[in-house]
Amino acid sequence: MRTNVDSDTDQGGSNEGVKAMDTTQWVEETGKMHIHRADMNKLIMNYLVMEGFKEAAEKFSVEANIKVPMDLDQLDDRIRIRSAIQTGHFQDAMRMVTALHPEILDDNSQLYFHLQQQVLIELIREGRVEEAVVYAQDHLAERGQRDPSILNELERTLALLAFDQPDTSPFGDLLHPSHRQKVASELNAAILRAQNQEETTPLLAELLKLLLWAQDELNKKKVQYPVMTDLIKGQIEEPK
Repeated sequence: MRTNVDSDTDQGGSNEGVKAMDTTQWVEETGKMHIHRADMNKLIMNYLVMEGFKEAAEKFSVEANIKVPMDLDQLDDRIRIRSAIQTGHFQDAMRMVTALHPEILDDNSQLYFHLQQQVLIELIREGRVEEAVVYAQDHLAERGQRDPSILNELERTLALLAFDQPDTSPFGDLLHPSHRQKVASELNAAILRAQNQEETTPLLAELLKLLLWAQDELNKKKVQYPVMTDLIKGQIEEPK
């Protein structure tokens, strides 16, 4: 798929001759690209298995008539840990991880911080202010003093305490379910690495990263094109 460019751009010159492809033309061009259903099914199955959605993988296997690439019983530990995270029980999740692979939290200080940070976030979510302050002092303050990046995140988290309705504050993104999901995926990848799995990130996530990289490269070259602004809904914005 190409936009029309003049010879100067082709030879590495300016991008003044780049013509914007409107959204209608963009959608028509992408519509000509054929992706086999079997490939799409494999992509979906890969995501379900990698992220530990056992029940969904079992149902999709039947509906799409596709073979599951591994014994789904191997997902049970990751499922229990993910369930604990999604319900806000991060201390339980850390205990399960330590019992399963003791080295994970010892070897990955950034992941350990994110889990402890999420414990703090859950205390704030529940309005347990005094417990949140004590937990931050006991488990996170010293680490924050040693690491500027951790200190910044810790300060953002503690800033939630300054608001009567922290979920609508400038730091409310920390309380969004997507933040739990982000930590869950980070931990899930660490468990897969500990289990010597070759893949630790779903192929679908890698494709989305590739899409963002491609858009970033087009932006650097000042090419006008319909930008996908919402990856979840697939919303495309007209070129400016």
